[in-house]
Amino acid sequence: MAQTQEGLIETHSIDMVPDHERHGTPFSQFTLWFGANMQVTSVVDGALAVVFGADALWAFIGLFIGNILGGAVMALHSAQGPRLGLPQMISSRAQFGVLGAIVPLVLAVLMYLGFATTGTVLSGQAINGILGVETPAVGIIIFGSLTVLLALLGYKYIHVLGRIATITGLLGFSYLTIMAFVKFPVASLFGVKPFELTTFLLAVSLSAGWQLTFGPYVADYSRYLPRSTPQSATFWNTFLGTVIGTQWAMTLGVIISAASLAGYGGNFLKNQVGYLGELAGIGIIAVLIYMVIVIGKLTVNTLNAYGSFMSLLTITTALSGKKSASTTQRTLFIVGMIAASVCIALFASKDFLNLFKNFVLVLLMVFTPWSSVNLIDFYLISKENIDIPALYEPQGRYGAWNAPALVSYFIGVLIQIPFMAQAMYTGPITKLLGGTDISWIVGLLATALIYYPWAKRCNVAPDKMIYPED
Repeated sequence: MAQTQEGLIETHSIDMVPDHERHGTPFSQFTLWFGANMQVTSVVDGALAVVFGADALWAFIGLFIGNILGGAVMALHSAQGPRLGLPQMISSRAQFGVLGAIVPLVLAVLMYLGFATTGTVLSGQAINGILGVETPAVGIIIFGSLTVLLALLGYKYIHVLGRIATITGLLGFSYLTIMAFVKFPVASLFGVKPFELTTFLLAVSLSAGWQLTFGPYVADYSRYLPRSTPQSATFWNTFLGTVIGTQWAMTLGVIISAASLAGYGGNFLKNQVGYLGELAGIGIIAVLIYMVIVIGKLTVNTLNAYGSFMSLLTITTALSGKKSASTTQRTLFIVGMIAASVCIALFASKDFLNLFKNFVLVLLMVFTPWSSVNLIDFYLISKENIDIPALYEPQGRYGAWNAPALVSYFIGVLIQIPFMAQAMYTGPITKLLGGTDISWIVGLLATALIYYPWAKRCNVAPDKMIYPED
């Protein structure tokens, strides 16, 4: 197993990062998650709340509540990184079993693929705007190539990119926000419609879903922090970075979508990236905004590629018994994932906004039960004590399959179906509630209520952390 970080390409993968290679400060989590969320897809996600019927005021409030709730769960996952020194999803083996963890891992890979595809579509539009070309494939392929390069370089360079994205995001989105207030009568866009519970909860779900879907990979980017890093510092830097960056971008989406629907120039629904360029102005200013969009999307897309590599490796090593990957394997996993997202992006449907809304809500349905299991086990059952060597042994402490986690997880997913509000299916209870989608809340609570007492009776956690050197 490689034990050095001195080369250009990161060598650690799903193995634990040893103490002598730990580095950085908790503030790196703030810049990474602020930069990763201050980007165009967050703007689109915020706009969806207005596009699908919410008043701008209640959309803003609903999005803020969802970001707070989802961001808190996401940051609790991040706080696991310094203590474990492991990527996020391999710690799921402590709950689901070494082979059982493959179940949520497969869903995580599909999530990475979906977000990578949507990011590639929007970033391709921005690159084409910079180059002045109209062929979609040009921008999409260039963006995919940049993503592969940075994901291969790994952890250290991803954090550098996060710092760059924070600076460019602050400058670019400050300018766009000012231009929105200059061009639109912003105050008149709020409070136009009465409060509607259905659209309000949709706004909450959109932002909560956005935050919760970071759960499967957030600890990937805190695992190099020194083991002595206070959990509170990791939590608050992650929480504030992700909530502030996301809420700012989503609020801009609320404003410009409300203005667009009110007839104040442009059509945000038709061309999201082009609309932001027009909002910025013409010439070099628009090009600079396109560059901000590309940098922000490149940050989060690199997270998707890097996270997909970790998840795919966790799946394959569970079957092969290995604990790490060669540079060749790393390259093949990352190139394969990004190539798939590029191919899908080239043939993406024109009905982008509606598909993206349903994609986020479906992900919310499958990952809230996983978050519930993972956090309850780590903080309440095992009391933050994990036998790390046993995570690589199907015959060890955690076994190959763990019934409490798997059964609770599947019940947590299935119990949400009657509460769903999707384009293809609306649950019977949702119809009784007038279309209000509360499936993710039901899934989170139901999973917790089933898993906690069962896992407490079957607890196999050690009395203290067991590291490889022990």
